Amino acid sequence: MSVLDKKEKEGPRKLLALDGGGIRGVMTLEVLERIQSELQQRLGRGDDFVLADYFDYVAGTSTGAIIATCLSLGMRVEDIRSFYIDSGPAMFDKANLLRRYYRNKFQSEKLTKKLKDVIAGKTGEPDATLGTEALRTYFMLVLRNATTDSPWPVSNNPDAMYNDPALSDSNLKLPLWQLVRASTAAPTFFPPEVIDFEGDDGEPYEFIFVDGGVTMYNNPAFQLFLMATVKSYRLGWPTGEDKMLLVSIGTGIAADANKNLSPEEMNIVYNASSLPSAFMFAASNEQDFLCRVFGRCLNGGVLDSEVSDMSCDAGAGPVSPKLFTYMRYNADLTRSGLDALGLGHIEPRSVQQLDSVAHIPQIQEVGRAIARQVNIAHFEGFLD
Repeated sequence: MSVLDKKEKEGPRKLLALDGGGIRGVMTLEVLERIQSELQQRLGRGDDFVLADYFDYVAGTSTGAIIATCLSLGMRVEDIRSFYIDSGPAMFDKANLLRRYYRNKFQSEKLTKKLKDVIAGKTGEPDATLGTEALRTYFMLVLRNATTDSPWPVSNNPDAMYNDPALSDSNLKLPLWQLVRASTAAPTFFPPEVIDFEGDDGEPYEFIFVDGGVTMYNNPAFQLFLMATVKSYRLGWPTGEDKMLLVSIGTGIAADANKNLSPEEMNIVYNASSLPSAFMFAASNEQDFLCRVFGRCLNGGVLDSEVSDMSCDAGAGPVSPKLFTYMRYNADLTRSGLDALGLGHIEPRSVQQLDSVAHIPQIQEVGRAIARQVNIAHFEGFLD
């Protein structure tokens, strides 16, 4: 199946959105493995079944972009998990001390090679672009264009405005590995990615990209819904609880609450280190909240004590009837959150860090605990 096949198919549309979160992406993979297994069994499919057969549009940011790329290329979840476990230490290859102090914590060369290898292996194209026919679903990933100071949700939708093959700088001509690397270029962790373009006048120019997680779309779920339905994005898929399914998977949250914080501690260093994560947490939460307002939420944790989880609350918010069916899988990685999952033996800091490659087994354990929430009955009506 190809993007063109997805374009022509009939029936309800199924969307999958994957958050950023570094090596905590292995948490996402445990949930995806459960979804793959449940769907494979319910649909009576063999071991050749992949999630690209089921989902029509897959999106991801940062580590979610890596996983989304692999899924759209037709990889089984267990193979992506092996890629993460085997390659995780190499992906987070520490830079020398001077570079770590002044620029970034990790080198990008080994991560770049891993991305090139896996994409070339699945496409058979050493220089596969965003427009490769090997992508079996509509696919979107989020980067931040530091040059223009703007988020860039980029898709392989052949009808999108900036994907016109007649354009010399058509997005579809961009190297796929480079877009994925750019989406993972977390500031202070990895160096930015420079992508070269050619203008319509034949003059070259370049943009500098960093991790899409430092935009409003580290959780890309609601943006994915918009790109699938708003006519300006040139898809315009129909909406409705029975016409669209949106599955969103997070990599865990851990609000840095400090009841002993004093005003005197909130100096320049404190704000520089704490504000980025605070913004990312708020943005991710807002994307989830919007999805629960506009969609019928069948699964999702408590957002806050005022709105609770909004699950199956048809009257929540001003939108009625709801525009899609929605499921959110995520975990609270604080001490109380892990205890609630029955994981009292796991130290929170071990699973909170984006580069915690030494604790992959514990992160997987959290993922398997979240995966227990997957209920195949929630997918009824979307099992064509």
